[in-house]
Amino acid sequence: MTQKKFSIIIPTLNETQSIVNCLSALQTYRVIAEIIVVDGGSTDNTYKQALSLADKVMTSDRGRAIQMNVGANVATGVVLVFLHADTFLPENALNRISTHIDDREQWGRFDIKLKGRHPMLKVVATFMNWRSRFTGIATGDQTIFVNKVLFDSIGGYPEIELMEDIALSKLLKPISSPICLKDKVLSSGRRWEQFGVFKTILLMWSLRLRYFFGTDTATLAVLYREGKWWKT
Repeated sequence: MTQKKFSIIIPTLNETQSIVNCLSALQTYRVIAEIIVVDGGSTDNTYKQALSLADKVMTSDRGRAIQMNVGANVATGVVLVFLHADTFLPENALNRISTHIDDREQWGRFDIKLKGRHPMLKVVATFMNWRSRFTGIATGDQTIFVNKVLFDSIGGYPEIELMEDIALSKLLKPISSPICLKDKVLSSGRRWEQFGVFKTILLMWSLRLRYFFGTDTATLAVLYREGKWWKT
């Protein structure tokens, strides 16, 4: 079997409302990419819906970092692309990665656009992109891509319950500066609209600050899921 250049890895958990659309949009890439879905124990039809639209559909313990590492372990592509189930790649995304990734710059992410009705979502996305360029820290929503040899050499994603994207970025930055592609992935703004845009902005900054000062990521994960600043 000819090795494909890319492995697109999608961690899922109860994504029946989005997984078919997500995978359907990736079908044109299957000439040069394998699609790997790693489910964390969905109680809906996510697993079954993915079977006919992906090259590999697996199950693992729950946890986005754990699931992405499981996918990376079986991936055969030269470049790994970690995609959320509610996110769509821009046109010619893999060609854009191919153009920029090399021995000097070995990982990166896309800019992001948030889909939703609230007018502040555009502002939120703009600041996410600016912050990422300034800090060199990528978020999972921006679709991180990385050379597999490099990913394996650092041990993959730190298997923590939240902030795994920040932790991975911190491991990669000393080795290679991130490629910040201006092409935009389209990601759902459902969390922002569900909990309130301004409340979610404050929540995310609070979680990042607490992570910086060493708060356990299990505690942060509970706050993130519930959209709360504190645990009662």
